[in-house]
Amino acid sequence: MPKCPHNRRKTRCKECGGSSICSHNRIKYNCKECGGSQICPHNRQKSRCYECGGKSICPHNRNKYACKDCGYIPKICPHNRQKSGCYECGYIPKLCPHNRRKSRCHECGGGSICPHNRQKSRCHECLADKDNRIPEVEEYTSEEYKIFFSDKTNITII
Repeated sequence: MPKCPHNRRKTRCKECGGSSICSHNRIKYNCKECGGSQICPHNRQKSRCYECGGKSICPHNRNKYACKDCGYIPKICPHNRQKSGCYECGYIPKLCPHNRRKSRCHECGGGSICPHNRQKSRCHECLADKDNRIPEVEEYTSEEYKIFFSDKTNITII
């Protein structure tokens, strides 16, 4: 493939106005607004849509390449962590200007933040709406946290 002066494929370079880039500055076939060829009727990538039977979805309705029931075994590094997320092995998360992971920054509107300004996976209101049940969640005030964790030196609250 021919390269542009920015060392990218000519067709996919935004700065050079590549032919594969749409008016929304995305790759045409993946642009939801343009109705790209790789977007299904459910507004997902075709290969990742479980309703359309995407090729990246396993029989358990999970990502085929990360399903433990299908035999996926994560690579473990020498630090006994999943290699793709180990800071000591060189994993560098994408950080926002507030020095947080982009997906978890509520000020930047990260994708992992729910409408209640919490992480989606930890928001009891969102989980209750999703499962139609109310999970058991204990809530503490900041003073109760301080009292609870004052004896423990290695615990940090994020």
